[in-house]
Amino acid sequence: MIDIETIDWVKMNFLVPAIVQDGFDGRVLMQAFMNREALEWTLSSGRVTFWSRSRQELWTKGETSGNFLELIAADVDCDRDCVLVRATPVGPVCHRGTDTCFDRQGRVQPDLAFLSELESVIRQRDVQRPEGSYTTRLLESGVKRIAQKVGEEGVETALAATTGDRDELLNESADLVFHLLVLLRSRELDLAALVSTLKARHGD
Repeated sequence: MIDIETIDWVKMNFLVPAIVQDGFDGRVLMQAFMNREALEWTLSSGRVTFWSRSRQELWTKGETSGNFLELIAADVDCDRDCVLVRATPVGPVCHRGTDTCFDRQGRVQPDLAFLSELESVIRQRDVQRPEGSYTTRLLESGVKRIAQKVGEEGVETALAATTGDRDELLNESADLVFHLLVLLRSRELDLAALVSTLKARHGD
């Protein structure tokens, strides 16, 4: 974690910019400012807290909306005058109700972050169960049927690979990934758990 004593607080009148990054998919969620007390509270409470320049007081993100930022880690840049905060967002980050304060029609979203967005859509389908949705029908069919679909898509992906048709391989792979995400959701698992498993096995 970060060493508060090494930060150059004097350079910017005892405030430093704090860039908040999604701890899972890497998206930049927002930028605000921290003074020493805000950073100390962030580290001790586990909830990202800033210094409000307009209100001249500490401001814990989500204290009124409930959309907190749960701290994962914090670090300082090479000049010791800017803080990078990795966090898990609980709900939309921006006051406009969007996931980030920068995301306008997905133009600043890393491509790989789409997997997280897709997982979020699957999660919503599971909770809301809208009629006419293929994902709803799939979830309501049960784990065995979803697992069967994953098996079928896996075989079709393997067959597509042997034919040498790149477009077909990509399409079948997309079907496989989608159904795998639904299967994980049906067992109350997610991409974050999958990535943790991969990281734990890395180097074996």
